[in-house]
Amino acid sequence: MSESATRNALDPLRTLFARDAAKVTAMFLGIWALFYAFGLALGYGNNGLLALVRRVTFLSAVYGIVVLALNIQWGYAGLFNIGVAGFMAVGAYTAAMLSSAPSGMPPGLGLPLPVGILGGMLAATVVGLVAALPALRLKADYLAIVTVALSEIIRIVYNTPAFADITGGASGFDNLPTSPVNTLLLRDPTSTISEPTAVGSVVFSLFEQFGIQRFTAINTVYTVGVLVALLVVYLILERTGKSPYGRVLKAIREDETAAQSLGKDTQNFKVRAFALGCGLMGLAGILWFAMGPRASITPTTFRPNITFYIFIALIIGGAGSNTGSVLGGALFASLLFEAPPVVRNIITDAFDVSADPANLVEALAPIVSGNLAPLAGFLLNNIDTLRFMGMGLLLVVLVQRRPDGLLGARKETAAGVSLAADTRPGGQSAANGGDDDE
Repeated sequence: MSESATRNALDPLRTLFARDAAKVTAMFLGIWALFYAFGLALGYGNNGLLALVRRVTFLSAVYGIVVLALNIQWGYAGLFNIGVAGFMAVGAYTAAMLSSAPSGMPPGLGLPLPVGILGGMLAATVVGLVAALPALRLKADYLAIVTVALSEIIRIVYNTPAFADITGGASGFDNLPTSPVNTLLLRDPTSTISEPTAVGSVVFSLFEQFGIQRFTAINTVYTVGVLVALLVVYLILERTGKSPYGRVLKAIREDETAAQSLGKDTQNFKVRAFALGCGLMGLAGILWFAMGPRASITPTTFRPNITFYIFIALIIGGAGSNTGSVLGGALFASLLFEAPPVVRNIITDAFDVSADPANLVEALAPIVSGNLAPLAGFLLNNIDTLRFMGMGLLLVVLVQRRPDGLLGARKETAAGVSLAADTRPGGQSAANGGDDDE
């Protein structure tokens, strides 16, 4: 086949993958296929296979939401916020305080869950506004220092024994609000073994046909809901980015002085972008920690390493691209975060790696005699530490070699509508400068 024929044959495929939806769909299908294969290698049945795929899907979705939130701040407006974990904590804690049962420890207000979710997002937005008004007058490194300090202040306040009656102190919340999925599927939302509702009976019977346990079924439905939330957030931010407001944010990112010279109140735009991103970070904290499959809210949950992970995911996908944010979040959650421990389990099941050297020297020394077992044992036993080191190395490589990420360097439109087609009355072609042929 000639080169031109091959190129023509690939044109439909190129056209398809030029669409963002196709990129995201292909990525999720690839992730699901990979982890399904991992589950088969581990000998999982249908329930275990679904649980493994569901977990990586859930993490991909929540990472996608919080990376999108950071993208509106850093990718669009150039605001270097490294206090992401703190704003997630505000959202999660506020939702728990508002919607947890009054009989819990610490007691909540028992308000409906939608009120708790909106309250958590509003609280994160307000804290973002309070922080933004003075902090956004600072530049680059100074803004980063303020945001990370604020994040640690928030975490320490939640950890303070003096506020234990409200926040739970170091123990956090032990009676978190039940998710809407439990309310939809179970007559007693606080117990997974209670009688199902009419909807729950249909859902559970469908899953039971494939040997899926009730707990896995509930978590799967919740994960589908988080995917829907990711789609809604993505569509909102895509619309925002293509609006005049979004284009001003990009102008501020590129040259704030030039944007000011055009009469734009850049401080006002930055404050609104910062607050919007903080509100969405609060939503991510609620979906992830306050209502997730393994819901748990303690101060240690919101350490700065979460912010570090989110930045890596954004850099992978490409700052300034909403689709890149979703791709980066999913790739980080699946390949960098979830895959290494699963691969370790596969290797330990397939091979007898019993060596457990105390340090790297003991692991490397036997290599001279051709014994690789100590090194293999050392690597497998320290996979979590090595994974964290690998993330740092990847971050350095990405910043040096591909700072635009997978989709960061994309053509920016100067108008909110396509200029390819002539929309004037009469349909005169722009190619002839609008002159009549008469």
